[in-house]
Amino acid sequence: MLALRAGRAFDGERSVPGPVTVLVEDGKITAVEQGRPDVTGAEVVDLGTATVLPGLIDTHVHLCADSENGALDRLPDFTSEHLDAVIRDSLDRQLRAGVTTVRDLGDRQWSVLDQRSRHRQRVLASGPPITSPRGHCWSMGGETSGDDALREAVRERAERRADVVKVMASGGFATPGTAVGDCQFTEHELRVVVEESHAHGLPVTAHAHSLAAVQRAVAAGVDGIEHCTCLTNRGMQMPVELMDALAEAGIAVCHTLGNTQDPPPHVMAAFERAGMSIAAKLNIVGLMHDHGVKAVSGTDGGIGAGKPHGITAHALGHMIEAGVPNAAVLAGATSQAAKALGLRKGLLRPGWDADVIAVQGDPVRDITALHHVTTVVIGGQIVTTVLPADRRE
Repeated sequence: MLALRAGRAFDGERSVPGPVTVLVEDGKITAVEQGRPDVTGAEVVDLGTATVLPGLIDTHVHLCADSENGALDRLPDFTSEHLDAVIRDSLDRQLRAGVTTVRDLGDRQWSVLDQRSRHRQRVLASGPPITSPRGHCWSMGGETSGDDALREAVRERAERRADVVKVMASGGFATPGTAVGDCQFTEHELRVVVEESHAHGLPVTAHAHSLAAVQRAVAAGVDGIEHCTCLTNRGMQMPVELMDALAEAGIAVCHTLGNTQDPPPHVMAAFERAGMSIAAKLNIVGLMHDHGVKAVSGTDGGIGAGKPHGITAHALGHMIEAGVPNAAVLAGATSQAAKALGLRKGLLRPGWDADVIAVQGDPVRDITALHHVTTVVIGGQIVTTVLPADRRE
């Protein structure tokens, strides 16, 4: 048994005043108790004044992308050995940031999906995203056209035991030659993907930057929307009726916020041409939260120097800037994200997976506390800590 003693907790939904003791056995949380109860026979870890909370979840990463500009464009040139090394480094960066679960939404030739079980963190994966011929991220190997081919693409993912089907409903900024405002599939084609995926028990999430693509994806019945930028020829627009539809359907929206530096000049120029700005994006994020749209944390980690792996704390900081309360932001990276992914994680509750992190400070008061991860526990095992040996009994 492992006993984690801390100054306070955020249990995935709310704050728990301290001191707090989290008891763990056989990879599961067995109790969360206030105070310092007798835990005879347990390995006791004294986390001092730190806050314990569920391990963070990044629902949108690209583990085969090396966190340098042009990462996705270079994938066809990577050897399998190089890809394996990049994936390991990507997960190490995520681990240091307190991320214990990732959902990979686009690899090259199944490189992430085929090795999900090799890693300490829980890795969910889509495999190559379904895209149109020469469409966004075509270099990953998911080019598909026509109803029969779309159904076959979904069946292949089901046979490979993918966790989710990702479809590129619009163009993107990262693939030269694609128009970010264009729809890559008709509503009918998206519905074909959704119906075939659901028939195999797989959820569908859609990459959608244009308003038209978001609207088509919602009408087709997707389970998630990535980016949800809602670009039009008049800039970024979020109609009330679309927010109503997103909220009513319970669609999980991943805003893919967070960056450590500006994108390259050509990407910034593309943003400007498309009428996209961080101020407008954050305004839409705030409106969607106020309207009851479900948001989950994801960073698009790995796609560039400004979007490296391990920037969940930055992404959640942007959510705070958008006016979303700290507790709701944290839930989006823990309990709400876990629910959207169908995992028994993200809550400090008896019976839930014992993925727990400790941070210096109180992220419910100051989200920047997430930049100071001191201990990471996965499946009840301490995998990294900066604590001295005398803090462990």
